[in-house]
Amino acid sequence: MTTGPTLTQTDAATAVAAPGTAALAARPEALLLDFGGVVFETAKRPQGPAEAAAMLQEVLARAGHRVEAESLLSSLEAGLIALKHWKHAMSRTGKPIELTHRQLWEEYLLADQSAAVRATAAGNGRELMAAVNPMMSDHRVRPGIPELLRMARELGIGVGIVSNAHSGLAHRRLMRRFGLDDLVAVQLYSDELGIRKPHPEMIGRAAAALGTAPDRCWYVGDTQDRDVQAGRRAGVGAAVLTRSKHTDTPPFPVADRADAVFDTPEGLVEALAASGPRPEPQAPARTPKARSDEPEALLLDQGGVLVTSKKTPGALARFGDRTAARLRAAGHGVPDLLMADALEHARLAHQAEKAEPGDGPEWPEIDPARFWGELVGSHLPGSARQWLLAEAEDLTYEYAQAKSRSRLRGGVVELLEWCRDRGLPVAIVSNTICGRAARKRLSDAGIAELIGAWAYSDEVGRRKPDPALVLSATAALGVDPAECWFVGDKPWRDVRAARSAGVGRILIVRHGAPETADLERGIEADRPDQLCESMTSVHDALKAALSV
Repeated sequence: MTTGPTLTQTDAATAVAAPGTAALAARPEALLLDFGGVVFETAKRPQGPAEAAAMLQEVLARAGHRVEAESLLSSLEAGLIALKHWKHAMSRTGKPIELTHRQLWEEYLLADQSAAVRATAAGNGRELMAAVNPMMSDHRVRPGIPELLRMARELGIGVGIVSNAHSGLAHRRLMRRFGLDDLVAVQLYSDELGIRKPHPEMIGRAAAALGTAPDRCWYVGDTQDRDVQAGRRAGVGAAVLTRSKHTDTPPFPVADRADAVFDTPEGLVEALAASGPRPEPQAPARTPKARSDEPEALLLDQGGVLVTSKKTPGALARFGDRTAARLRAAGHGVPDLLMADALEHARLAHQAEKAEPGDGPEWPEIDPARFWGELVGSHLPGSARQWLLAEAEDLTYEYAQAKSRSRLRGGVVELLEWCRDRGLPVAIVSNTICGRAARKRLSDAGIAELIGAWAYSDEVGRRKPDPALVLSATAALGVDPAECWFVGDKPWRDVRAARSAGVGRILIVRHGAPETADLERGIEADRPDQLCESMTSVHDALKAALSV
């Protein structure tokens, strides 16, 4: 039975006969099912919004709010349209979060009503959503679902519901009403978890709740943009579609394809019956290397490695004067000397902060709003803070350019060109206050096109020695950290970050930012695999490792 537009014959054949269909041959340890479009077929109730508006009118009246039903109906209809667009947008993101019931009422369904009306509905948001949900749609169990659930029970296969829902409570009530709740072992709904598909953790949590893993599950949905993508991201054993009104009209093109498409869950019953025992897992053909002396990628710090920098106090002073003048033009009385003092305070405070980790093991990087709004703004008249916050991004770029100038280290161009010719990808892994300014410096030096990926701390949100920066770069290059070399100049940041990330080989190059005595102490505490005198020495080490 087809409930919506169909795939063409060619598309349908491709979906069912794709190589991934072999995944259906192995019997799953768990069967994970979407709610709407799989277990239930839904049909909009034209009178639903009006009934919901009338119900809301009564609820609000008990709190002393007299609102016309027509006004509430207009709000609900506008909110439902906005929610539809929001859902489509979230389906494009990697790990979407779900709206809270309070957000649903205050920011969508009743967004144009008074604050008191919105607060009243939000105060009982969960129950109101559970009441409204069945008003909006009629539900009926899809053909084949009772047989599928009973067969899974007979075969000892755990069953879970994994569904995006603004009211998991309403869905649970429907499962009980139709006598299906006893046939499933667990139900996961997005409003109860705070995340929504295609976030892979929806499926991951369901599999864990059933004592298994996603790769041993079949996941069955009805949408390409939410369900198939969620299944692929979670690494399910098989991703299956039971066609509904949503299946063949995704809101945007989706590259992932299901292993099989069935018009109704009846086809899934036959597939489950035909499945056999899972084959014994094969030993991996290759064991990942613990470390690499033959790198697959080169990770480079920027300051002290690619370039050396020299402070430019004159340029920084001129920047401060320009900023003070702009503040005065905007109506904030900030003398040049006061601006200079505020900048120096911020610089010293930021410098001290860089030496201290966050509350946990993470090392967060400061953002422009905090640098200008707090560190600089705390030393200026209160009225100036909002201007600083508004201009924070652009001010940070100018500040980063003004405080120093840089020049390429000897041997850098030759090294990067050799890497390009050798097919060895290169990534920048650098602590920065402004990645935009750091990137421009490499562009001005004519070497930006020799870099494959970038991981600047202000753009990632973490700073070395946090390994997150290194892992961001290796993820961008698609390589295992163990197969990379890392070159830095500060052992207490670079060696620690690279070691924590599991980098294969770590090199420290001399004559970067640290003074000789500081470098020697750092090497004793955080010893690299190799100490190089120059970037030419780094180049020679690479050539030797790759036998070139």
